[in-house]
Amino acid sequence: MKVLIVLTSHDVLGNTGRKTGFWLEELAAPYYAFKSAGAEITLASPKGGNPPLDPKSNEPDFQTEQTHRFEADAEAMAQLASTVRLDSVSQSDFDTVFYPGGHGPLWDLAEDKDSVALIESFVAANKPVAFVCHAPGVLRHVKTPAGKPLVEGKKVTGFTNTEEEAVGLTNVVPFLVEDELIAKGGIYSKGEDWSSYVVRDGLLITGQNPTSSQATAELLIKQFTQ
Repeated sequence: MKVLIVLTSHDVLGNTGRKTGFWLEELAAPYYAFKSAGAEITLASPKGGNPPLDPKSNEPDFQTEQTHRFEADAEAMAQLASTVRLDSVSQSDFDTVFYPGGHGPLWDLAEDKDSVALIESFVAANKPVAFVCHAPGVLRHVKTPAGKPLVEGKKVTGFTNTEEEAVGLTNVVPFLVEDELIAKGGIYSKGEDWSSYVVRDGLLITGQNPTSSQATAELLIKQFTQ
């Protein structure tokens, strides 16, 4: 199994003067789930190179066994430091694509034409795609081969409005993931805030929040082992 993981290159948290980026747990937990399944992993980002880590995701309250493992893993850190440019990757080289969240993707990947085209090509090739936390927001411009929003009529989840409110960024983010998925016709559902909750509808797998990242990756792996 060849897995492409797409990370954000955006590091500015709106007009707050604070930094953002990708959420470490949402990379680390899936990374090792894929590794355990024997997958070959490629990391990509719009700008290539070392993508920005959301510094909050590396605070003690948000560190996990998997984040510690990742940061102590020289091979993983070397891979992270040299992500390939998103415009250089091709769907034909991979079996699936996984998008970790963090707030960064709401600014760059959600509007990135290469990202949109890449996701559309995976779906057109009948390959599964997975997104966790804020990453389902990158689907806002993604269409089916028939030209309809990919999430229209599909069961989906993603970071909830109340979770965004809890972190105090409702008025900072460019859009709310829950609202956007519903606006695009998604059949949105959610679990309790901060609990693991994952939804699968055909080729599309979405997870609600950082706690859901492991389960999202495992559900994606099941697509290849059933």
